Amino acid sequence: MEQIWTEIDARLSANKGPFEGMNASYSFDLAGEDGGMYGLKFADGEAETFRGDPGEVDCALKMSVTDFKKLLGGNLNSTAAFMMGKLKVKGNIGLALKLENLLKQYTFQ
Repeated sequence: MEQIWTEIDARLSANKGPFEGMNASYSFDLAGEDGGMYGLKFADGEAETFRGDPGEVDCALKMSVTDFKKLLGGNLNSTAAFMMGKLKVKGNIGLALKLENLLKQYTFQ
């Protein structure tokens, strides 16, 4: 997971256009091997990633490491995952949908 979050950080730093004007914070509680708590914050045209509990966030997502990798790769629809119980969301559900659309603008393996 460390490599994945390093890649997320690099991609967001290299292309800030998709999240321009976005002010939101996310936490990811990822279950499974290499799982743990991670965070992502968008503010003032910058993106910041966190390892560990990011504290109070606008949208908290809970899923397996496997499903998180599928989401990054564009192979998991967040709405379908939510309906099937593979994704749990606390806070602003609209921000979860916004995150999926944002991630689609980046290429992750």
